[in-house]
Amino acid sequence: MAFRYGEFHDGPDPLAPPYDVRAALDEMGDAILSGSTPVHALRDLLKRGLPGAQERRGLDDMLREVRRRRRDLRESGRLDGTLERARALLDKAIGQERAELFPDPSDDARMREAGLDALPDDTASAIQELSTYDWRSAAARQTFQELRDLLRREVLDSQFRGLRDALADPDPEAMERVRQMMADLNDMLAKDAQGEHTQEDFDAFMGKYGDLFPEKPRNLDELVDILARRAAATQRMLASMTPRQREELAGLINQTLEQTGLSDEMRRLGEALYARRPDLAWNAPERMTGDEPLSMGDAVTALEELADLSQLESALRQDYPGARLDDIDEAAVRRALGRSAVDDLEGLKRIERELEEQGYLLRRRGKLELTPKAVRRLGETALRRVFSSLDAGRRGDHDQHDAGSAGELTGSSRPWRFGDEQPIDVVRTLVNGVRSGGVTTGERVGVRLSVDDFEVAETERRSAAAVCLLVDLSYSMALRGTWAAAKQTALALQALVASKFPQDAVQIIGFSNYARVLQPDELAGLDWDMVQGTNLHHALLIAGRHLDRHPDFEPVVLVVTDGEPTAHLMRNGRSAFEWPPSRETLELTLAEVDKMSRRRATINVFMLAADERLKEFVDEVARRNGGRVFSPSAERLGEYVVSDFLRLRRAR
Repeated sequence: MAFRYGEFHDGPDPLAPPYDVRAALDEMGDAILSGSTPVHALRDLLKRGLPGAQERRGLDDMLREVRRRRRDLRESGRLDGTLERARALLDKAIGQERAELFPDPSDDARMREAGLDALPDDTASAIQELSTYDWRSAAARQTFQELRDLLRREVLDSQFRGLRDALADPDPEAMERVRQMMADLNDMLAKDAQGEHTQEDFDAFMGKYGDLFPEKPRNLDELVDILARRAAATQRMLASMTPRQREELAGLINQTLEQTGLSDEMRRLGEALYARRPDLAWNAPERMTGDEPLSMGDAVTALEELADLSQLESALRQDYPGARLDDIDEAAVRRALGRSAVDDLEGLKRIERELEEQGYLLRRRGKLELTPKAVRRLGETALRRVFSSLDAGRRGDHDQHDAGSAGELTGSSRPWRFGDEQPIDVVRTLVNGVRSGGVTTGERVGVRLSVDDFEVAETERRSAAAVCLLVDLSYSMALRGTWAAAKQTALALQALVASKFPQDAVQIIGFSNYARVLQPDELAGLDWDMVQGTNLHHALLIAGRHLDRHPDFEPVVLVVTDGEPTAHLMRNGRSAFEWPPSRETLELTLAEVDKMSRRRATINVFMLAADERLKEFVDEVARRNGGRVFSPSAERLGEYVVSDFLRLRRAR
């Protein structure tokens, strides 16, 4: 067997590396960490496209190209080109006839001239009257026949793309074949309406008339779609003309169909197509602003493409309820923007599909949510951003990869066990390989290692900590633009504890009018609460319960807020709000601060606003508890919180 190899065409490279969905998640993460929800982040990613090695054009790029194509089509020409050409040929034929009659002094010549003078101004009516006229001039007769051939080709081409070329020569057999094709087509549609049509019937039809359909439809539904869109475009062309132009062209169309014996079949076809595709814009006018006159077939083609582009534009905008990428017709994208756009669209569809299949996104009750796997990756991204902004020389809190997660190195080692994250002891591992007979000789000397040879460096056990991060979710956080930074900080702290301090028990508590524990997998999709109230009292109550559940752990309490407490939890479990803060709210909140002090828990407050009442309150908290007060900018909140947590852990 012989094989030939060459450049691959018509599609994406089959040898390209597999799709890296993590790049898409990281792009979404930028928006999520800035305060967006997963749904809006995915939508923005699909509109923007994916840069880098997996570069794909986004929906916005395609939308701009579609709008440019629509503008170019509207400026491509006028719709009355066929009328203009028909009128020119009619005037030419009449002029040639007059030139033939002028030298003749007979009464018959004068009578003919009077008849020509009495022709109606309407082009269709004039052609109708001249259809039975006995031309004296052979040149005029030829010109009039050219006019009728033109109309026959244009009218049929407006309904069936490609018939204009098939009927270039006035061949009676070709015209009869068109009549038979339309009769067979209507019969096939009638059988389909009765549920009797089969694919074999369609294949036989295409085997007989396939050359008349350059689109090469594969089944009856595709053929109906092609013909219905073109018939609707013809109706839109008529609706887009002036009343006089519409009347003249409609008259020419009806005359031509009557003369060719296709009137009844065309009427049956039009009714069948409208019944099957009433959703098309059959009578919606379209404005064409070009100067070049278009033939009837070209005008219908332009309007057909404009309708496709209009529907495609609506689908690409994705601004209607329940919008999905599957709503975008790939065939319309291919027709309008080419094969490369289809590949880009498929790449965008793969983003959402792969995010779900690889376990990063989950649809629950119709809502898009991030999975714990995705939240962990976003937390790692947030943590990397925080570490990248830390001053390693001043704080010493840089991202360290050469130490185990359990504590400082002790100098001893032990055999590796599955799941160990401690660093490999390279020297002892190689010694074990040599002792077990793993030395290889030959051109190059080496050591062959088995799993049993590996040892890891032991680390001393760190004391565990019970960590509470209290994050303000009140409406003012969004108004001041600090909510995104607070969410990113929570994700970063969660990732830090999970990766470097797995023995710690961390709890993130959000508080507005009420407080609630935030699970790690809901952090990324978390949004601020449009309610009144900053119930730090309730948040401290929940944090105290967390510390009490871990009495042997070192307590760490961090509070991120932009306002003084304005709400507290009453005995009946309801929230009481009052602004300015009531005396009862402040007293109950400070009572919980005192309880934290008795638990030996230091409360460090990160103040995101310069409000005087907030300053007075946090100063009182610091005086009672001994904690510290920070006033970072929103951009540096994560850096301050993570750095302070690491300082506390080292101190413990």
